Amino acid sequence: MAVDHRPRTPAPLLVPPGRKGGPAAARPHRAAVVLIPVALTLVLGLWGLRRQGTMWRDEAVTYDMAQRGPAALLHVLDDYDVVHGLYYLLMQGVFAVCGDGLVPLRLPSVLAMAAAAAGVAVLGRMLAGPGTGLAAGAVFALLPDVQRYAQEGRSYALVCAAVVWATVLFVRAAHERRTGPWAGYAALSLAACLLHEFAFLAVLAHGVAALAARVPGGVLRAWGAAAGGVAVGLAPPAVISAGQTEQVAWIGPPDALTWLGVVAVAALALACAATVGGPVASVALPLALVPTAVLLLLSPVASLFVDRYVVYSDAGLALLTGAALHSAWRRGVPLRAGAAAVAAVVAATLLVPVGQHLRSPESRQDDLAAVAAAVRASSAPGDGLLFAPARRRVWTLSGAPAYRGLTDLALRADPRASHTLYGTELPPAAIRARMLDARRIIVLHDPPGQPLDDSRAERVKRATLRTDFERCATTGVHGARVTLYARPGACAGTGPRVVSGRAGTAGGGG
Repeated sequence: MAVDHRPRTPAPLLVPPGRKGGPAAARPHRAAVVLIPVALTLVLGLWGLRRQGTMWRDEAVTYDMAQRGPAALLHVLDDYDVVHGLYYLLMQGVFAVCGDGLVPLRLPSVLAMAAAAAGVAVLGRMLAGPGTGLAAGAVFALLPDVQRYAQEGRSYALVCAAVVWATVLFVRAAHERRTGPWAGYAALSLAACLLHEFAFLAVLAHGVAALAARVPGGVLRAWGAAAGGVAVGLAPPAVISAGQTEQVAWIGPPDALTWLGVVAVAALALACAATVGGPVASVALPLALVPTAVLLLLSPVASLFVDRYVVYSDAGLALLTGAALHSAWRRGVPLRAGAAAVAAVVAATLLVPVGQHLRSPESRQDDLAAVAAAVRASSAPGDGLLFAPARRRVWTLSGAPAYRGLTDLALRADPRASHTLYGTELPPAAIRARMLDARRIIVLHDPPGQPLDDSRAERVKRATLRTDFERCATTGVHGARVTLYARPGACAGTGPRVVSGRAGTAGGGG
C-alpha cells in the first residue's frame, strides 16, 4: 500500500497525541485513563445481567442458533440472517465452552463493551490528552445505549468494540503514515463488517474525517485502499443478505420521536464539537453523525434505520462530550463546579431511573418469560397452539417448558428440522382443517395496534377463529397477547376476560 512519506505540515487529525491535558501533576495516571472506564463498564454490565431471568425475541434467536452446530448454521444462513452469521458462530464457541444460559449469552457483550470503553479512552488520550480520555471513557460507559447493548445477546457490542479499535488504528495510521497500522485497520474494520454489515458506515465516517481534516493525499489513498479491501471482503455476505430483505421488512420509516432523538443527539454533538474543535472534533463528529445520517437519508428508498445498527456512533458522541466536560473543567473554578454538578446529575439519572429501566424486561420489545407464563396459565395438555403471525414462533426458542403438551396446529417442520428461524407451516387449507379438529386453541399474537400479516395463511387463521371459535380469555403481557379460543360452548370455566400486565417470570431464559 503506497503511502506518501514527503514531509508536510500536520493536518488537525495528525496533531501528535497527548499534547494537551494541563500540568503533568494534574493528569490522571496513564493506566487509570483506561482502567477506570473499563471497570465502570464491567460493573454496569454485570449489574442485573440476567434481567429477572428473561430474554427477548432477538436474543432467543441467538440462543437457538448458538446450539445448532456449524453445519446446521450454514444451512440456515443460506436463506436467513447471514448478516449475523459470524456472531452466531462465535456464540456457538462460547456455548461449547461455557454452556448455555443467560450469563453465557450476554457476557461476551459485557466484555466487548468494556473493550470499547478502553478504546474510547485511548482515543481521547491520543487526540487530546489523558483528561479527555478518562472523561470520554466514563461518559461512554454511562450512555443508555451502551448500558443496554452491553447486556444483550446480540452482535452490537462486539461491532462497537471492533469499530472503536479500528478508529484507534485509523488515527495512528494517519499520524504515523506506515503500512502496518493501515493493514490492521483494514482487518479490524472487515471483522466489524462481518459481524454486521452496517459497520461499513464507520469506514465511510473515517473517510469523512480524513477529508475534513485535509490530510495529505497519501493518507487519503491509504484509507481508500483499506476501505476498498474491506468492501471486497464484505461483498460475498452482502450479496447473500441482499436476497434476505424479508429479515428487515418490519422496519418502518423513522417516526417523529426518532427524528427528535436524532436531532437532539446531533445538536449535542455539534455543540461539543464547536467547543473543543481540533483533532477530537475531526475524528469524533463524523463517527457520531455520518452512520445515522446515511441510514436516514436512505429511508425514502429503503427503511433501514434502527438505532442499534449504529450503536458504535455513541463512541463519537462520548469523545465529544468527554472533551467538552474536560475543557470546562480546565477553565477555572466556576466552570469546574458547574461541569461537576451537571455530570453528577446526569450520571445519577443514568444510573438510577434509566439504569433500572434498562435492566427490566419492559426495556425490550417483548418478554419471553411472561409469554410462557401466560401460556402455562391459560392452557391445558392437548390444547392446540397457534402463532399469528407465524414468526412469533420465535417466542418458543428459549426452550420454555410451558409449550410442552400443546399441539402446534400450523407447523409443518420445526425451526431446526427445517433449517429456518421460525419453522415452516402447512398450507392454509391444512391449517384450517387442523384448527377445526381442536376443541381449544391457545393463540399467540402481537399487542393491539400492530399491523396484521396479509398472507393467505394468516388470513385463514383469523377467519377460522372468527367464524368457528369463541374468544374465552386474553392475557396481555409485555409485547404480546395470549388468547384462549374454544369451540362454541366450550369456554365454560374460563370466563371471558382481558388481563393486562406481566404474567410472571418463569419459563424463559434458559
